Amino acid sequence: MTEVISEKLPTTRQTPFDPPPELARIRDQAAISRLKFADGHLGWLVTGHHQVREVLGSPKFTNDPAEHHLLEVRFQGEVPKERRRIKPGMFLNQDPPDHTRLRRMLQGQFTVRRMNQLSEWIGTIVDDQLEHLRSFGGRADLVQEFALPVPSLVICALLGVDYDERHRFQEDTAKLLSLNSTFEEAMAAMERIEAFMRELIARKKADPGDDMISDLLATGEPTDEEASNMAMLLLLAGHETTANMLGLGTFTLLRHPDQLKILRDEPDVVDNAVEELMRYLSIIHFGPVRTATEDVEIDGHLIKAGDTVVMHVPAANRDPEKFPGNPEELDLRRPATGHVAFGHGIHQCLGQQLARIEMRIAFAKLFQAFPDLRLDTAPEDVPLRTDMGIYGVHALPVAWSS
Repeated sequence: MTEVISEKLPTTRQTPFDPPPELARIRDQAAISRLKFADGHLGWLVTGHHQVREVLGSPKFTNDPAEHHLLEVRFQGEVPKERRRIKPGMFLNQDPPDHTRLRRMLQGQFTVRRMNQLSEWIGTIVDDQLEHLRSFGGRADLVQEFALPVPSLVICALLGVDYDERHRFQEDTAKLLSLNSTFEEAMAAMERIEAFMRELIARKKADPGDDMISDLLATGEPTDEEASNMAMLLLLAGHETTANMLGLGTFTLLRHPDQLKILRDEPDVVDNAVEELMRYLSIIHFGPVRTATEDVEIDGHLIKAGDTVVMHVPAANRDPEKFPGNPEELDLRRPATGHVAFGHGIHQCLGQQLARIEMRIAFAKLFQAFPDLRLDTAPEDVPLRTDMGIYGVHALPVAWSS
């Protein structure tokens, strides 16, 4: 077993679409390695696909951030433990039974059947945004005019958030995700988002609408604080991740013309294309993180109670044991199901079906509407989100024949 003694995992990408090459070397030496944390704790780094799924699927690990040892990735020094306590309703970081209770309240809103019923409506949103894009004449920033608005419009409408108020969460979401923000700046941004969500909950209680938040409040199950934090998770996750996949995915396809031709010539490939792009790009730098609540053996390694485990999704999604046939290459025909870009286990992304449908429709319609879409800048000048917690592109200048 190779020991990885590091207080800071490599996050620098040498090419726009590939994770740091050091991670592949680490994974190829050992799917599970030792990892030194900022406080001296010797935990674990998991880079193998099977091993990541095993940890994420095990009930012997907690997702409580207050129990995790921390890497020196973003903030200098350790974040005070009291600031890492889980707030009511933040089910992403909760364990059963609280996680089970809260997620159950939302599960029915995100079924495959319900999401499929939204396809035509999402298609209309995409069509309208494509017309908006076309109004620029022949060149525009795809992120600002298409990739970010589409999922933002969708999640705002589903939650009953006024799209004209998007500046109240988009700007602070950027501050929250920026790796350059200080701890105080990130917490101030979070407090402003929380205040916005509290206002929203109060408005929905006074004047319910036909939306997910109103439906959630109508059950009478969550407290106001729980409802506010649940809605905040849905709002932030519902626009930020999909927006970055649309922007970075378009950049990827424009730089892989052979794969783009497959997408254009074979409409039936779009479902698998989305899965392959999710696998290939894996837009988080690393994570998720878990801490063992009892001794557990994973792949022959004894992980002791209290050990913190960092999983590396980009490395796992390129594990040749799971994805044979050169997983370092983009192949839209590759059977890419089984990737862990949406996580695995009880914390697997609640909105994954919505994200899939948005990407399927957006990618297909974008390249139908703009068959000669191309970069409007040198590839090396595309600004990459290496400074953000979620990877992607800050902007994507594109051009087309008007």
